[in-house]
Amino acid sequence: MELSRRKLDGRWVAVEANDDVRRYGIELDTDDTTWEPVIVPGHWRDTPKFAASDGPVMYRHRFSADPPGDGARRWITLDGIFYQADVWLDGAYLGDPEGYFFPHTFDVTALSELDDEHVLAIEATCAPQGGPNNRRNITGVFQHWDGIDRQWNPGGIWRSVHLYDTGPVRVDRFRVLCRDADTRRAHVQLAARLDSDAQRSVTVRTFVDNELHDEHVHLVASGENQIEWSLDIVDPRLWWPRNLGDQLLTNVAVELIVDGELSDRRERRTGLRQVTWDNWICSVNGERLFLKGANLLPTRAGLADADKGAVRRDLEHAVDLGLDVVRVHGHIADREVYRAADELGMLIMQDFPLQWGHARSVRGQAVDQARAAVDTLGHHPSIVQWTAHNDPSATTAVDRSDWKKRTRQVMAHQLPSWNKSVLDRWVKRSFEKADASRETVAHSGVLPHFPQLSGTDTHLWYGWHRGDAEDLAGLAARVPRLVRFVSEFGAHAPPNTAPFIDDELAAHEWPHLDWDRLHNEFGYQRDQFERLFPPDQYESYESWRNAAQRYQSHVLKTHIETLRRLKYRPSGGFCFYALADPGPVISASVLDHERVPKDAYAVVKAACTQVLVVAGTLPEWVNEGDRLRLDVHLINDLREEIDFAVVDAVASWAGGEQRWRFGGPVPADDVVKVGQIDMTVPETLGELSFTLTMTAGDITSRNRYATAVTLPPGA
Repeated sequence: MELSRRKLDGRWVAVEANDDVRRYGIELDTDDTTWEPVIVPGHWRDTPKFAASDGPVMYRHRFSADPPGDGARRWITLDGIFYQADVWLDGAYLGDPEGYFFPHTFDVTALSELDDEHVLAIEATCAPQGGPNNRRNITGVFQHWDGIDRQWNPGGIWRSVHLYDTGPVRVDRFRVLCRDADTRRAHVQLAARLDSDAQRSVTVRTFVDNELHDEHVHLVASGENQIEWSLDIVDPRLWWPRNLGDQLLTNVAVELIVDGELSDRRERRTGLRQVTWDNWICSVNGERLFLKGANLLPTRAGLADADKGAVRRDLEHAVDLGLDVVRVHGHIADREVYRAADELGMLIMQDFPLQWGHARSVRGQAVDQARAAVDTLGHHPSIVQWTAHNDPSATTAVDRSDWKKRTRQVMAHQLPSWNKSVLDRWVKRSFEKADASRETVAHSGVLPHFPQLSGTDTHLWYGWHRGDAEDLAGLAARVPRLVRFVSEFGAHAPPNTAPFIDDELAAHEWPHLDWDRLHNEFGYQRDQFERLFPPDQYESYESWRNAAQRYQSHVLKTHIETLRRLKYRPSGGFCFYALADPGPVISASVLDHERVPKDAYAVVKAACTQVLVVAGTLPEWVNEGDRLRLDVHLINDLREEIDFAVVDAVASWAGGEQRWRFGGPVPADDVVKVGQIDMTVPETLGELSFTLTMTAGDITSRNRYATAVTLPPGA
């Protein structure tokens, strides 16, 4: 039979829901002429009448459809609903879906046979989340998070609504996982959930790049049936990360044949590759890779509001920076993120949308939605890791002088909690049962604790929430496991495009802005800024912004170079925070919400080049007569050896300079120490700078560092 599909998008009508609306607003003959027109897909706050609403909102849509043909079944799929819903067709209740990132489908065959005219009614609910603890929605960073206006509500029908016909057996879910692959063979695991109208014999055909690869028969019962099978693909076309090879993609499709006719079909575009992790060092197809990355935030606060081009451009910015991986931070993103990553060869470390502390009631949904995440995204070769929960302890920045708060923060990592010890284990187990082809991490940003003494990836934030950026090198020497993979670090800086600041400057004289409003609505972290950059110490907003951006550049450069020097010994990589903002905000991103770069963008790009010459950590200031020793390293991320590299180092100060020359080979994918700058600090006060220049054939790298020569204490 012919499989038909249409979208029920476009003009709908809506009203805030109450008991009367639920009782009388779902029928076919309800008068909805006074309801507000809305556009689906979208978020209800995109409509001016609901711009401040927290819902729930009842949506209605009238449509005409001929009854399904003989032997056909009809379905309605909500491709994306934020976050819960109750659904009716012609007044008949269909169900109560929950979960924003995967489709929800209902059998409407019997109702479709009664008439040609129909009304679909959907009550969408997205309850506000009041704080960092006891959250009940699995919506991640889209609710009550410091990177988006905390009053924002993403509720609505954010993806298309589909009406489509199949034969008697439908493919409800289709999972494709590449378990292992090499140049000779790729082993692909497949699973499908089939929905049958009766007990039947079904022929399952599997196609690889439009060629029939497997055919077998299953006897299915009425209702849901789970089937699993596997394929061995000989001489596979391997998929590689962008710096290791080509991004060759493979289409895998399944067809269901019932009584000699096509009943349903699904297709997944995947990549044949093998991912392994060893102590936070990632390998793809047997090639290990030091992961240079960034946290990827939502392109826009409303998923429906970001066009595919803008989503893809964010990943293209990551490529431009020289990154290998993005960590999809605290959410599951639009499908275009994963399609673009597959095509660009950008790896993804995927967070499940559990953010901070959650109530005990979410466990069942979290387990089910973890399986749905694998069904929905598991075929993407770019995804190399799942993380079940981001920062389950909801640890926030504290005043460094407040030892009581610091102690509570440390204890939150060390002591058992329901989120860390129960919820995260259940969700991790759900991922592992559904997907054995990737590593799953129980939680991100949790320090070593009993019984997980090795810890996980770390959120360090030296130079912002704690200590100084230069402290990272000392931490690495004392506790190497804490720098195996640093998945959050950085410093906040005001953006170059800031209409909310323009509004403040128009209403107030600098520096007497409405800092409370900037904190509550635009992410201004008052404690950190007032400690590092007190606004009243700067003559203008521009000078304050520029100082913060210079400091952000310093923090990112210091962290990235320190971690790259520790490549594989023990560091497997990093993800700085963050690539770009979803909206107007004062944040740690290097691109603002209009994608205008901050100063740190160019600094990060320079620090992430494949071949880089770096010096050891330079103190912020030195005294005349001090002995200064700086190790000089060459970092080579290329897959080929550099036969011989020459490094020229120049120390410069007012009225003088000193020079050194080092050289030697650099193995492929390695770091070597090529020399040491050893000098006595000159007596001239002021700036002391070091310039490093590396040449190796047509490969060059240049770096610069500076400190200040001051008088010793008591001089």
